[in-house]
Amino acid sequence: MSQQTPAAPADDSTVATVAQHRDWWRDAVIYQVYPRSFADSNGDGMGDLEGVRSRLPYLRDLGVDAVWLSPFYASPQADAGYDVADYRAVDPMFGNLLDADALIRDAHELGLRVIVDLVPNHSSDQHEWFKRALAEGPGSPLRERYHFRRGKGENGELPPNDWESIFGGPAWTRVEDGEWYLHLFAPEQPDFNWEHPAVGDEFRSILRFWLDMGVDGFRIDVAHGLVKADGLPDLGSHDQLKLLGNDVMPFFDQDGVHAIYRQWRVVLDEYAGERIFVAEAWTPTVERTANYVRPDELHQAFNFQYLGTEWDAEELRTVIDRTLEAMRPVGAPATWVLSNHDVTRHATRFANPPGLGTQIRTAGDRELGLRRARAATLLMLALPGSAYVYQGEELGLPDVVDLPDEVRQDPAFFRGAGQDGFRDGCRVPIPWTREGSSYGFGAGGSWLPQPSAWAELSVEAQSGVPGSTLELYRSALGIRRAQPDLGAGEAVEWLRAPEGVLAFRRGEFVCVANTSGESVTTPSHGRVLLASDEVTEADGETKVPADTTVWWTTA
Repeated sequence: MSQQTPAAPADDSTVATVAQHRDWWRDAVIYQVYPRSFADSNGDGMGDLEGVRSRLPYLRDLGVDAVWLSPFYASPQADAGYDVADYRAVDPMFGNLLDADALIRDAHELGLRVIVDLVPNHSSDQHEWFKRALAEGPGSPLRERYHFRRGKGENGELPPNDWESIFGGPAWTRVEDGEWYLHLFAPEQPDFNWEHPAVGDEFRSILRFWLDMGVDGFRIDVAHGLVKADGLPDLGSHDQLKLLGNDVMPFFDQDGVHAIYRQWRVVLDEYAGERIFVAEAWTPTVERTANYVRPDELHQAFNFQYLGTEWDAEELRTVIDRTLEAMRPVGAPATWVLSNHDVTRHATRFANPPGLGTQIRTAGDRELGLRRARAATLLMLALPGSAYVYQGEELGLPDVVDLPDEVRQDPAFFRGAGQDGFRDGCRVPIPWTREGSSYGFGAGGSWLPQPSAWAELSVEAQSGVPGSTLELYRSALGIRRAQPDLGAGEAVEWLRAPEGVLAFRRGEFVCVANTSGESVTTPSHGRVLLASDEVTEADGETKVPADTTVWWTTA
């Protein structure tokens, strides 16, 4: 069903140019690119693959190891590309397969790996399978590849069960012939039935298609959602579901998903170059998350428990310890993350009072939020394992909380009860220059309006400026790569510290993070490598300002 002709498969030598570091994923820093908001090459106001390709040297110089691209497949864009109509084609708004091939090859030449998004829980309602299923009517074999059911009630007028969509409203939509289909997200995103063998066959083929193109791995969207409980049982009384929720549900985190990923791992291991899988898995506990990264399954799983933790030393230490303890038995690295395309940027989350969750619509104290965000980043990058960076966080970008309703595109915004629908605020195109209609994003404006204050947050404005957030990230990533005690690992040695302060040692490296609202004095631990704010040293002691993280080396 592909609309485009792929380029010749990448040979092993192309992949090998970035395969010099064995088990690279155990300590990799991976940068998420949201293509529509990264760089626009043709002036249509929408980012594209050629725009990403043109900015790859920036990512190399930033110091990241790999790039994760959010979906660029052929799609009606009902949910920003997470509604895929053709998994083997590039949507024309982003380019074509030749553009994807050129991007992958250029990235490899620059020493960057490329991870692409894969959306296996659901397709678009414009996917050929679903269109045929609707056209052929009840009893069609194509309907067995999705979850079609008769409704309840005298005339089937009620949904088959009481499940709700993550985006709000029922998780079922009725079609003209009277049957209902399941969609855990928008109605335009019908869920696949992974009990049907054709679904598994198709996705193993899709994996091979992109692996042959040379990609280095896959981020698996809704990795916890593919298998539903037998019989699709009612949920019963329950609050509205939330993105990044951790409740036990009959349609999430079912044990059957692991057989799927063991099959996928066999496919992946056929290819040279240490290709990887990373799971977006919302689970009740970090211990359940660890099930996804057992040796014969996936390589990484985002630590959403960490992402949702407040800026509080005690809470952070608890989730760090639980994470490392959970990953140790399965031999997997912890995978730390602070922001992504589905949550309010951490510079804004930390600007607000605790307890508001991961989707916040108020700007809060901008100065406080940035100070905490910088400190939180240094803490994250000091922890054992891999880390993910979301585009624009290296510029200290806040969420845009005052977007006009008429420009919003988050489908949850239009679904009434449910998610707040304010994810557009973290998806505003990033600024590259001080001037221009879209601050260097492209020549024709941007699909979401950018605040005027972003001129001074642009790459141009921050490059080479000591103390800027961009230079802090560049320095931190350079030090992380140079310090042998940073990166991969499975433990930290906690040090005594004042209340509200985290302090730990990793070999000859020491990290101190002051999460309190006041300055504290701690012992100096050698030579300061980097700090998120200015520190003062005297007589063997260091004064660490409020909401500041410091890196030392004892060597």
